[in-house]
Amino acid sequence: MVYYFTSSAIEAQATIYVGKDKFENEELIKYGWDEDVWYRISSSVVVVKRAHYVFPGAHVYLRLKSDQEWDQLPAALVEDCAQLTKANSIEGNKKDNVTIIYTPWSNLLKNASMATGQVSFRDPKKTRTILVPTRLNPTINRLMKTRTVASADGLFAEKEQHLSELRAKAREKAKEARKEEERLKKERKDEKHRREHAYEDLMKGDDDEEGGGKRSNQEGWDDDDFM
Repeated sequence: MVYYFTSSAIEAQATIYVGKDKFENEELIKYGWDEDVWYRISSSVVVVKRAHYVFPGAHVYLRLKSDQEWDQLPAALVEDCAQLTKANSIEGNKKDNVTIIYTPWSNLLKNASMATGQVSFRDPKKTRTILVPTRLNPTINRLMKTRTVASADGLFAEKEQHLSELRAKAREKAKEARKEEERLKKERKDEKHRREHAYEDLMKGDDDEEGGGKRSNQEGWDDDDFM
């Protein structure tokens, strides 16, 4: 099962989700989005021969909106994620001054040698931390009131739908870019034609003026007949 929460810490509400156990965490690792940010208590992270390993436990994810950057999030939103991470950790929930580490989902590294729910980082420097001095029950209670539950079975289809929408947007963007390029190409071509034929158009205009010295009326006689 996957638990979903809605954070109202900022005006634009955000979705936070958590796996029920290490097996659900595997599904979240597999089917996360590039727009997701992963949170975990930092005491679960150990360094072995310069490699960072995160032991199994509660994984908390924040789903970003298109205008958000993972390392420039409002402090109140990061606080909600950190509080939820602490509350869902058996170890962290019992302690004060817990440090939470977070990173983009795309920075998580998983291979066959790792235990269920265990991950590492592709780039250990692409992480941030936040200190949680103590559990804030008003924050946890607010988040718990928004909790919904869904099966992890739908994660694959949800991601495929998301990727399909992204591809459609990319195709539409490419189409618009081609149309704009064609418009600019035609504009440049027309401008080039005007520059190259400016003199000819000027001379043609002079010829039209010279040929218009005599005017005939509808009956065929010229104005000079009255001179």
